[in-house]
Amino acid sequence: MSDDERVGVVLVSHSAAVASSVAELANGLAGGAGTAPVAAAGGTEDGDLGTSSELIARAARSVDRGAGVALLVDLGSAVLTVKALLAEGDELPDGARLVDAPFVEGAVAAVVTASAGADLDAVETAAREAYGYRKE
Repeated sequence: MSDDERVGVVLVSHSAAVASSVAELANGLAGGAGTAPVAAAGGTEDGDLGTSSELIARAARSVDRGAGVALLVDLGSAVLTVKALLAEGDELPDGARLVDAPFVEGAVAAVVTASAGADLDAVETAAREAYGYRKE
């Protein structure tokens, strides 16, 4: 299956370095080549800490293949920024969805599941289930 048929994943963080690192980790654990399209949207346009509607929208468009886009976020204002974009209705691709999941574990679960060819509902479920991962 090509990435043209897969759900896209956008990782929104207040830090460009964090978003990029989590994207790299998720891609690596999903197998690298042949994974679902993933984009990092971290920080602001000028490289500061924060979130940027423009960077998020651009990242979502870059991974949109028509199967939906899962957006995972790190902290509170990132949630608010994505919710505002979704409410506007024309900034994000059709089928874009904010996924309530832990950032790192959810990202890995989302990318692995999307890479296996699952639909957006299954990608969201896998990411949400990461809340239950035990580390003991």
